Amino acid sequence: MDIDELGPGVTVARIELAGPAGTRHVAARLGEGLAVAATAAAPIRVSDTVMGQLAVPAGTSSPGPLPAPTAAVLRPGRTPRYEPRNMGFADGLDRWLLGGSFAEHASESHWHDYTCAAGHGTAVLSSAVPRPEGFASLGQQMFADDYLGAVIVFRGQFRVSGATGAETASRAGLFIRVRRQDTGSERDIRRPLTEDAVLADPGNHIVTIAGGRDWTRHEVTARVPDDCDTVVFGIFLAGPGRIELRDAEFSRDT
Repeated sequence: MDIDELGPGVTVARIELAGPAGTRHVAARLGEGLAVAATAAAPIRVSDTVMGQLAVPAGTSSPGPLPAPTAAVLRPGRTPRYEPRNMGFADGLDRWLLGGSFAEHASESHWHDYTCAAGHGTAVLSSAVPRPEGFASLGQQMFADDYLGAVIVFRGQFRVSGATGAETASRAGLFIRVRRQDTGSERDIRRPLTEDAVLADPGNHIVTIAGGRDWTRHEVTARVPDDCDTVVFGIFLAGPGRIELRDAEFSRDT
């Protein structure tokens, strides 16, 4: 397996498969590629470009554990459901998942580039470093069975603040993602988890919000296909700054 660049800032695993029909190469996300190589005891080669970007001196990286909201939702027994929960944040961030490309970065030192918190009916997603890697989302995931064929809406009051200069421009907003039953297909695994890929994915419905000191009300809608598997909704942030959410609602669009 070779680890090299698919594009600027996008790392990919290129896996060489040998079989009766000959040898072929397939591309996969880095995590899947490493898992295949480890299972097959296959050699792993890293290009000089990627090594220069991701390598750190031995003993200087201290990734620590997964972000607490991510680990809490991913623990055994926590499964998706059919309706939203804890929309007023009375139970903190219970049922809300912190995720995004930063948590899948090849260097675990970026696992804490973003952080989140909740209190007094408000959730906050913010950057923890001046130049965070990738993007982050804070949302809920549900089985789509009760919403098949319907139009759904996620709305609330939002406030965005933070750096917006030319060199540190950030993007923030709300989203709904409808995931079809073939989400785990080879086609999806090959697609890199970058901000551009997320924005171009037809399964994602996104509304961006401009920065300002005042709370503003926004909503995003999406039709749930009959072959949809799960629905994900929430807020996102790409770059430095923060986005706040209160009075969150999720329902069928009437």
